Amino acid sequence: MSHKLEITVLSAEDIRVNGKHVKKNVFVCLQSPDSGRRDETWTTGMESEGGGSHPKWNKKVEMEIPVHARFITAEVKEKSSIMGSVTSIGMARIPVSDFMGGDVPENQVQFLSYRLWDKKCTKNGVINVSVRIKVSEHCCKVVKGVPVGNSDDCSGIVRGIPVWLNNYPARF
Repeated sequence: MSHKLEITVLSAEDIRVNGKHVKKNVFVCLQSPDSGRRDETWTTGMESEGGGSHPKWNKKVEMEIPVHARFITAEVKEKSSIMGSVTSIGMARIPVSDFMGGDVPENQVQFLSYRLWDKKCTKNGVINVSVRIKVSEHCCKVVKGVPVGNSDDCSGIVRGIPVWLNNYPARF
């Protein structure tokens, strides 16, 4: 069983490589390590406009995560224009509990920001995302009751209020 998420990678702030602001050729990889499949990675497009230290993507990614997932990894990477090599700039672990469960209604967009950490475990900017839990259109409404017949579409339900006669004095 899994949840469908719509994550929009909006932007990043104050990202640096070797003390210098990142100019361009930056992208973000999203992954759910708890999914059990390491090859399942969602990637934004390349930010090539040269947004200085504030690259912008505004890229919407739809992903499925297992119900037992605890976090999603967002990793900002830079592709070298000279050699074509890819370098990790910073990573953030986004707790699933920040946007699921509790008082968070489904289908509501939440805007979240997370600190990025580089490989030396030093702060390296902030990533801004929005998250929405997608509600399945094929899902039946949850109806309390006893199913009647062989109906698979949740239309045959008997409803009632249980009466416990031993709790009331007999006055017949």
